[in-house]
Amino acid sequence: MRQVYQSTKSPDYGVNSCEGCFQKQLKIDRLTQENESLRGELLRLKRKAVEGFFSSSTPSSKLPVKANSTAEKSKHRGGAKLGHQGHGRQAHTTEEVEEVRVVKVEATECPACHGALWRKGSVPRSVLDLQAMRVKKLLYELERKYCPECQTYLQAKVSALLPKMLLSNELLAEVVESHYVHGIPLGRITERLKVNYSTIIASLHRLGKLFEPCLEQLIQAYRHAAVRHADETTWRVDGANGYCWLFSSESLSLYLYRKTRAASVVKEVFGAQPLAGCLVVDRYNGYNRVPCKLQYCFAHLSRDLKDEAARFEENKEVQEFIGRLRQLLSEAMTLRGKQMTDQQYYKEAATIKSEIISLSLLNSFAAQHEARHPAIKRWSTFFIESAERLYQWVEDRNVPAENNRAERELRPTVIARKVSFGSQAEEGAKTRGILLSLMQTLKKREANPRQKFKQMLDKISENPALNVTHLLFEIDSS
Repeated sequence: MRQVYQSTKSPDYGVNSCEGCFQKQLKIDRLTQENESLRGELLRLKRKAVEGFFSSSTPSSKLPVKANSTAEKSKHRGGAKLGHQGHGRQAHTTEEVEEVRVVKVEATECPACHGALWRKGSVPRSVLDLQAMRVKKLLYELERKYCPECQTYLQAKVSALLPKMLLSNELLAEVVESHYVHGIPLGRITERLKVNYSTIIASLHRLGKLFEPCLEQLIQAYRHAAVRHADETTWRVDGANGYCWLFSSESLSLYLYRKTRAASVVKEVFGAQPLAGCLVVDRYNGYNRVPCKLQYCFAHLSRDLKDEAARFEENKEVQEFIGRLRQLLSEAMTLRGKQMTDQQYYKEAATIKSEIISLSLLNSFAAQHEARHPAIKRWSTFFIESAERLYQWVEDRNVPAENNRAERELRPTVIARKVSFGSQAEEGAKTRGILLSLMQTLKKREANPRQKFKQMLDKISENPALNVTHLLFEIDSS
């Protein structure tokens, strides 16, 4: 039987060779691609119109449109909880009042019946009053004495006044506290105190040089802290871009104003030797080489996941994965504030960690066999590969799962940047970093930072050779 072979097919077999159809298909493909691009741009503009330029990280003051408060939230009034009895206004005791003023009744007869009035004692009324702040111009006559035997002169010294300083220690403490603790602009301070602006600037620069050695001591103390926080924000100096770096712990705050955001600033603070403890930061790469353990901020991760969900709001698989992951991150961040024993905390923390890892492993393993969404693959891989920087809070209850301490402490600097637009010169930024670090550290260590700063200035006035770092860390708290 003769075998018949099928003839070879033409290379154009099954291809529509019609030139008109080919041009139509090209147009369809181009319009389809443009449609997808425009749809993505429309979604981006919708999110921008609601969330602002920085998505979920946009501050509330920059939101284009703010929704009105719901009726349910409007019903929640401030003040004490229902059923709270309160304590009422406390009257002043005779031991704590600074002055007793007697107010007499001027009338000698009753205004109703014109009868004689009898004295019936007095009724106490507790009041808080304010004395108007006024800067006084003082002139000291410093007595001089002469020893004829050794031909030396002895001159009296003014207490509470630094050498060659026009402003007294009390006035310096007022200016420093107002500006570096309460954030009042220097222009408002000079207007209120009626003191020359240049005089205050020159005085602050002298204080900055006086307390500059404290920065090195703060860096050393920061390296020995068990739990550290760090963050940075922009700060312009003489019109040029720069950054304000914050390195914070429970007992100190260190502010450094630098021109760069490079990791060299981090190395300057942490050094090269291995350190104990942990550093809580966002995922900025500048912190990745610090010589200690890292804890990534879950609040930043949660916002990034929220933005990721907004990009794929029509994908149910992505929404479910990110929703569950954000819920676990929220549970981790709120766990530390709950009232529970250490044993209960570590048990609950280990459970949350196990669920995060299981969710990531499940989606990462399934992604090898199934067509998982790229967003799920990316975040599952991140939580697996970055595990050593995500769970320090599980091992130590003192380590928070978020970087809220640094965020809160850096917020006044952000407000100052909006008000003052930065520093006018390098010297001003340097002075600000020194005095801001000093006052914010005293605020954490002392109940009255202004009083302690005044004590430090008084001790230096008595003995200019004193070690200012010794005064900062060992000043008597009585």
